[in-house]
Amino acid sequence: MIVTDDQTTGARGGRWYLQLGVGAALLIAGGGMLAAHRATLDSGTERLTAGDMEWLLLACLAAVATWVCAAVAQQGAVAEQLPTRRLVAAQFAASAANHLLPAGAGATVVNLRFLIRCGLSPRRAATALAVKATVGGIVRCTLGVALLTTSPGTLRLSARVPCVLFLLPTAATAVALAFAASGRLRRAVRQVLADVRDVHRHRTRAWALWGGSIAFALMHAAVVVAMVRALGLGLPTRHVVMAYLVASGAAALLPTPGGLGSLDTALALVLTAAGAPGQAAVSAVLGYRLVTGWLPMAPGLLVLVLLVRRAAL
Repeated sequence: MIVTDDQTTGARGGRWYLQLGVGAALLIAGGGMLAAHRATLDSGTERLTAGDMEWLLLACLAAVATWVCAAVAQQGAVAEQLPTRRLVAAQFAASAANHLLPAGAGATVVNLRFLIRCGLSPRRAATALAVKATVGGIVRCTLGVALLTTSPGTLRLSARVPCVLFLLPTAATAVALAFAASGRLRRAVRQVLADVRDVHRHRTRAWALWGGSIAFALMHAAVVVAMVRALGLGLPTRHVVMAYLVASGAAALLPTPGGLGSLDTALALVLTAAGAPGQAAVSAVLGYRLVTGWLPMAPGLLVLVLLVRRAAL
């Protein structure tokens, strides 16, 4: 079959219009979400203007570091060398897309497309994301348990949010066992385990995967700590870190876009249980959401559109 120049030009034109349509849809969706939450943005910004600017700057730097940490962890999950700048840009874009779709689907779609564009097969790309997600869950659970066992002061906090850190992995295990009879699931689990073993045969990849995952969780917790300090709340750092780990684990049970609503509510409740005044806890959560979600959303969507336009996604 002979492909003419007109057909090639038409195919390229069709892809260009598709990319343009996807980009416009993303920008419209992001703009609509920002407009719908304008009151929240204004309220949070007003409260934070009276905060300590040095701590606010540290919160912004920690938020930027989360995208770098996510890129390091993603690189560790694959054997191929990924383009560093585009990898970091993809994580930035994924964080913005994550606020448009529920249960982390936005970030998953962006990273899946990025890995496929980098030459991985769809199956290997999906497995790499599963490996990264599995390690991330293990890291959060392990950090939470370590804080519970090494810091007696956190037991008062855990008593008010009973066993959340232990119930989450137990529930996940129960769900996995309930579907263990599925041949497709067994094959997928075997592939993930095989990839995990392959990662640990290479020390550099293992350090990148685990180190990036640990740093990612700690940087998000650092944003919350910085916000608490900026607002002058006298909570111990270990309590704030535990609050974030518990809240993020609880929010994972509710499939809301980017954890909006579920993470905010859980984090405010746990900070209040840790001893923060109710209104101050809400202000700290608003600050965390502004720095990690609302303020980076517009530039993140622009980066996403640029990556689509350049066929990196």
